[in-house]
Amino acid sequence: MNKQASQTISTKLSQFVHGFNLNNVPLDVQQYALQLILDGTGIAYASTQYDFSKKGLEALRLFKEPGEHIVLGTGEKMPYRDAALANGLLIHGLDFDDTHVAGVVHMTSAVWPCVLAVAEKCNSTGEEMLAAYIAGMEVGARLGMVAKGAFHQVGHHPTGIAGAFACSLVAAMLMKLPVEQMTMAQGIALSMASGNFEFLEDGAWTKRYHPGWAAVSGIMAATFAKAGYIGPSLPYEGRFGLYNSHLIGLEPGCDYDLATAGLNSVWEVMNVGVKPYPSCHFTHACIDATLHLTKEHQLTVDQIENITALVPEEVVKTVCEPLDNKQAPTCAYEAQFSVPYLVAVALVRHDFTLADLEPTPLADPVVAALAKKVIYQVDPNSGFPTYYSGEVHITLKDGRVLKHREHKNRGCFDRPLSADDIAKKFFLNCQLAISKNKATEIQQAILNLASFSSVTELTSHL
Repeated sequence: MNKQASQTISTKLSQFVHGFNLNNVPLDVQQYALQLILDGTGIAYASTQYDFSKKGLEALRLFKEPGEHIVLGTGEKMPYRDAALANGLLIHGLDFDDTHVAGVVHMTSAVWPCVLAVAEKCNSTGEEMLAAYIAGMEVGARLGMVAKGAFHQVGHHPTGIAGAFACSLVAAMLMKLPVEQMTMAQGIALSMASGNFEFLEDGAWTKRYHPGWAAVSGIMAATFAKAGYIGPSLPYEGRFGLYNSHLIGLEPGCDYDLATAGLNSVWEVMNVGVKPYPSCHFTHACIDATLHLTKEHQLTVDQIENITALVPEEVVKTVCEPLDNKQAPTCAYEAQFSVPYLVAVALVRHDFTLADLEPTPLADPVVAALAKKVIYQVDPNSGFPTYYSGEVHITLKDGRVLKHREHKNRGCFDRPLSADDIAKKFFLNCQLAISKNKATEIQQAILNLASFSSVTELTSHL
């Protein structure tokens, strides 16, 4: 770790964001960023059909405050901080949103709601919105990368944490604040960045609003900075800065240089993976390994003696422990973070979709019995955090042991989903809430975002 080189992380990030525009950004990066926005927006529409979103929106309505800012998929408008919170909840709520693999963060679910809300407030152009989105994604990914996956080990959700800082710069950028105030906004965000993993113990809903809260925190931090409010000057590397305070005992493993490495030359947006399954990204390689073996050997449940899933040591606490709980999830959210359950579903149903999280499939006794036969081991050849590797060993009753490894999870930077795959996912998600014609209208609007002279040219379609 080189702290000396990172004494001005917040200033360097401010200088990167200040004056950032699409002239800095290669066309393929811009196009992929639009695909990510499309993916996140489709998930938001799907989320409107679920209880967690209905209860979340109901809570925000209790404030009884009129607003003018769009809430995706609802036809409602709210005050802009509430709209940012709501949209973050909707994009992240199904755990189907994109992941920057090395940073272990879901930045679209924080950055895009922040962009939407502040752009409406400032009447930004489409080009300004896309530039702010890309800048925020670059910052959030790098702040996650510094920790090398350690936030998960101590129960912090890095999306909520890194997202608050990224959104402070997104909001400051759209507000057109000077470098000094952008730097101050990050210092203020230090006292707002949050996100806790206790939800894993009982399937609670709290993780779902972390990205939206990050967007709200970023808006608040930038607004306070604009008014001249003073925040700490070393929010990242200070004695009680982000990594020292949140990673006690693990902070020596941080690489502070990663926070600013490659700005304007290495585009971390391109390393954001779109999820093929609505579950924690740590589970996907094991799902795909199971599907491969099931198809190759035409496996049936009655052939299975037991199953062992090999996973990176860093993800065990999230998707494998406590094993008894993971083998018998009691709700959809617990199931989405359970390797045993998801492996069982993949073998029984030859897929894993949102439909598999409905009450009746969740109660399937065949899946439940098979999940009890799934255990885990730490993967000695893990590619984490570059890849979320997974390997599955299926022992059959006839004594054979079948093995398959997915070292590179689908959606990672060198195994990405195609534009057609992303579009297909978008339409499947949207069809839960709107017609195909309306979804096509939204798709075309998002993909043409950079051409719009005003944010209203986008929001009129949403």
